[in-house]
Amino acid sequence: MTDAPHMVGDVMTRTAVAVGRHASYKEIVALMQQWKVSALPVLEGDGRVIGVVSEADLLPKEERRLDDPDLTTGSRAHTLKARGVEADELMSSPAITVHADATLAEAARIMARRLVKRLPVVDGVGILEGVVSRSDLLKVFLRTDEDISEEIRRLVFADLPGACGVDASVDDGVVTLRGVLPDRALVPLLARAVRAVEGVVDVRVDLNESAPSGRGRLSSAG
Repeated sequence: MTDAPHMVGDVMTRTAVAVGRHASYKEIVALMQQWKVSALPVLEGDGRVIGVVSEADLLPKEERRLDDPDLTTGSRAHTLKARGVEADELMSSPAITVHADATLAEAARIMARRLVKRLPVVDGVGILEGVVSRSDLLKVFLRTDEDISEEIRRLVFADLPGACGVDASVDDGVVTLRGVLPDRALVPLLARAVRAVEGVVDVRVDLNESAPSGRGRLSSAG
């Protein structure tokens, strides 16, 4: 059994498709269709990422056929993209990128905030190392229940004092914690640690509190 992937480098696609700054509009469209991707990194020189050209960058060209042929409306950037014929005229720059040692959560946060589906993965000087997509980030949810359960016992319970009386059952990625905890204050700490395990869909807690005054049930979900 191996631990879940935690870093972008664990799930990214290393054979990334990219184009040079002088790639033509039609070449870009053809590559997107061939490789079934929605965006391509634009490279310069030794492979440094200088931008990304996406389907959204290409659409102004189609709009131009239906709207004002003089392109007197819309933003300047929109107008330039509608007139563009090569990658460096069409791309969005600077590129939104991520490093291979970023966590999956960090990559997901960047995608959500910047409204992008794919991120070029670059090294310290901006050289392309791969591409990570939304579907790559979701691969962790393909882990088996057995793998998740084993990691919780081996890494979470072992590091949390008082968790020796707790057991974790996993069903389709949903973890249910049952057993006895000596202190109510440990419940949110335990739930947070379990939720951080890659592949966990949800955490449900059904624990008994062991204390001098007697037992009380600690039950929650989410």
